[in-house]
Amino acid sequence: MSPKITTELLKQLRQVMKSPKYVQEPVQAYIVPSGDAHQSEYIAPCDCRRAFISGFDGSAGTAIVTDQHAAMWTDGRYFLQAAHQMDNNWTLMKMGLKDTPTQEDWLVSVLPEGSKVGVDPFIIPADQWKRMSKALRSAGHDLVPVKENLIDTIWADCPQRPCKPLITLDLSYTGVSWKDKIVALRSKMAERKVLWFVVTALDEVAWLFNLRGSDVEYNPVFFAYAVIGMNTIRLFIDGDRMTDPAVREHLQLDSTLEPEFKIQVIPYGSILSELQAVGAGLSPKDKVWLSDKASYAVTEAIPKAYRYLTPYTPICIAKAVKNASETEGMRRAHIKDAVALCELFNWLEKEVPKGTVTEIIAADKAEEFRSQQKDFVELSFATISSTGPNGAIIHYKPVPETNRTLSVNEIYLLDSGAQYKDGTTDVTRTMHFGTPSAYEKECFTYVLKGHIAVSAAIFPNGTKGHLLDSFARSALWDCGLDYLHGTGHGVGSFLNVHEGPCGISYKTFADEPLEAGMIVSDEPGYYEDGSFGIRIENVVLVIPAETKYNFKNRGSLTFEPLTLVPIQTKMIDVNLLTQKERNWVDDYHQKCREVVGAELERQGRHETLQWLIRETEPLLRAQ
Repeated sequence: MSPKITTELLKQLRQVMKSPKYVQEPVQAYIVPSGDAHQSEYIAPCDCRRAFISGFDGSAGTAIVTDQHAAMWTDGRYFLQAAHQMDNNWTLMKMGLKDTPTQEDWLVSVLPEGSKVGVDPFIIPADQWKRMSKALRSAGHDLVPVKENLIDTIWADCPQRPCKPLITLDLSYTGVSWKDKIVALRSKMAERKVLWFVVTALDEVAWLFNLRGSDVEYNPVFFAYAVIGMNTIRLFIDGDRMTDPAVREHLQLDSTLEPEFKIQVIPYGSILSELQAVGAGLSPKDKVWLSDKASYAVTEAIPKAYRYLTPYTPICIAKAVKNASETEGMRRAHIKDAVALCELFNWLEKEVPKGTVTEIIAADKAEEFRSQQKDFVELSFATISSTGPNGAIIHYKPVPETNRTLSVNEIYLLDSGAQYKDGTTDVTRTMHFGTPSAYEKECFTYVLKGHIAVSAAIFPNGTKGHLLDSFARSALWDCGLDYLHGTGHGVGSFLNVHEGPCGISYKTFADEPLEAGMIVSDEPGYYEDGSFGIRIENVVLVIPAETKYNFKNRGSLTFEPLTLVPIQTKMIDVNLLTQKERNWVDDYHQKCREVVGAELERQGRHETLQWLIRETEPLLRAQ
């Protein structure tokens, strides 16, 4: 894969960094974060500014350009990819490694005295601004907001911001009406004595109003803000999508409603002026609630004395705890998804030995099988279809230049998922279509032991997910192995495949405690650069656990796998498993056979049913 040549673009950017047309005074450094104005992980093409300037298009990374330097910070998932995609104008900063400087330290080391560091105030979260501004100020530099995004000024063919139609979700999918969600939100506001609540995250706006969209690929969201008062609702959204009769009826825009449920629809671009007006009308003790991840621009619109900032909003926390309708929907979605993947793996076993299946063909085939399922909407992220050495690139996406042919001599890793109207899926399976080596089986089995350790864990109520991260690594650590990514992330319900506030990762201690109804992934892995990658991922539901005793009456929790796709038994070295682990695998496969088998039968997919029965034989017999 040849890197993007960025010499000319960097020259143009450095010119506008000094141009009085765009900056009040010259900036000596310009920061290009990877998010959008809503701090989204997945972004619309018009917001892919960091990818445009650098060539690196992974989901996480920050570019900083000075007069002399261009540097890119990203995490362990993307070290290999970033190195491939960037030319030698760029220096890769490997976050998490002890010799890598922070962005602030690096800036202080390269900038002349008294420098100005510019950033688009809409793209940087307020908490990050605060941290960075403080560090730069203590070294004599200033972080300054640059109103016009400087990348946009040099991006000649920048795509338009999407404004696609909306999808309305009824109670059978959501379990709770948007009005009831507003009532619950207002009661949280009253508890904290807050008058206004500003909704900035796109998935929070979608969840609150029981609407979905398709403005961002893979994430069923739409560009909007909302401002909720104690008796007003303002929705900031563009385009003619609010003229759709189904949307008008869903939001009751033309009905005579109690005033506190009447939604005012306001243009998307008016958010700052409306917030400034709210701020101007506040009395001394009034408060406006915002996420501390809201953009610096939105946060600054409210005077500091009136701000009430929290790392997680009440919507974020309510959205993470799925109700009975959402949980049922997620179960249904995962059964359909399992049908599609069983079809795919059955097909691959027949086709791979012929030498005609590439990574792209396999990814397309997975999408084809999924699209045959009821209520399929789109994929939930770009499919990671990787064989052999490509499997070691953690967030690899096959493109024609890297597209490898699957073979009976290499490990194949498939990490994929879908958005169905009733739920979101994300599953990884690693398999071999020939005979795996003893070392490959050994590594796979350590990863499996870690996966089981998390899945079968019983832990007290109030436990944070990061405490479970080392459960997944213990078997690998015993042998001196590890992996450079978190073990799990929250999953939305027909929403973003990655959502807060819970997760299982050593990288954060700011996660919220796990509680029954939350849904997370369990995905340890092991990667050998240049050879192979292994990951085993299920989406799991947090459920109450029955225990012999109940210390201080606090209760216990465990996980129930929602993903029901066989784990390839020929990759397992059974001798490395304890009896308890063998039982877990057998019980899991029995459940796959019963639940997915019944659905395959119902859909008349008989050949794949036979494949499923073969793949779910009890372990000792499978050997």
